[in-house]
Amino acid sequence: MGTGIVANAAVALPRSVPGLRTAATVVWAAAALLLVVLAAAYLRQRTVRHHAADPAQLQFFGAPAVALLTVGAGTLQLGGPVIGAHAALTADWVLWLLGTGLGLATACTVPYLMVTRHHYAPDAASGGWLMPVVPPLVSATTGALLVVHAPAGQVRLAMLLGCYAVLGLGLVAVLLVITMVYSRMVHHEAPTGTVVPTLWIGLGALSQVVTALGALATVVPGTLAPAYAQGAAAAALLGGLAVWGFALLWLWLAAALSLRELRAGRLPFAPSWWSFIFPLGAYVTGTTALAVRTGSLVFVWAAVVLYVALVAAWAVVAARSLGHAAAHAPGGGRRRGRTPPAPRLVR
Repeated sequence: MGTGIVANAAVALPRSVPGLRTAATVVWAAAALLLVVLAAAYLRQRTVRHHAADPAQLQFFGAPAVALLTVGAGTLQLGGPVIGAHAALTADWVLWLLGTGLGLATACTVPYLMVTRHHYAPDAASGGWLMPVVPPLVSATTGALLVVHAPAGQVRLAMLLGCYAVLGLGLVAVLLVITMVYSRMVHHEAPTGTVVPTLWIGLGALSQVVTALGALATVVPGTLAPAYAQGAAAAALLGGLAVWGFALLWLWLAAALSLRELRAGRLPFAPSWWSFIFPLGAYVTGTTALAVRTGSLVFVWAAVVLYVALVAAWAVVAARSLGHAAAHAPGGGRRRGRTPPAPRLVR
């Protein structure tokens, strides 16, 4: 999902450079390959029940759904010249249906398990709690791309209304969780260490709302009455601006806490560093949506600057991830169950 958003964010960027779309296509292909490889490896492990029983790992069941949806959207937008337009559209439909089904199951099941099977301390809320409820927001955003490809009439209408419904589901749930996370930070100690990057998930959730409002407003005309099309456009602009401003506040808070941990030397590399990437990419797409809708140069150049920051962050995290994987691979520098020899003293 982190690699996929780097490709998707480049598609609608209000300013481009030669070769950007080609580079985005390469990144999309890498994301699609990663999705296949990692999904197959995870399913072979047969650890779903074990992770569902873990109060912390349970939260991240939303990640596979978002990955399916992100790669699917990239396939539709970038995969046509590679695999053919019809194949790209078919693949996106399949991935969207799988991702939406899994995302809705996660958004409904994880809160139920949190209430009935797990017990959490008053200071347990973290940004990771947002992961189960984010997929419906991504379904609304990526589903907007498919509305125009749905058969005209009742099927297209149902698709559009369904996207708005899952947008509402995700939005209200996200606001509830963000409130709990903020309350935890105010009334208890602030998150530290590798938990801090998960705060950025709040930025991604809010940014998905902005992106979804803009994407859905684009496809409302011709499906709903003109009055509703005007209302959707107003919601995309005014509502999108309001949520974008709140997301800017959350970006500042998450960045400030991350910088504090980095300066204190308490932010070693961990897989949670990927929590920086997708949220920042979603903020790029949300800013781009507002730039397209308003024509404001402030949003145009904000989207460009944010995308440059996104690519730089992705490059760092991807490089660190490859190094981490190489070090922990069989035959690597750190073999499981084997302690590396102590360094010899030089006299």
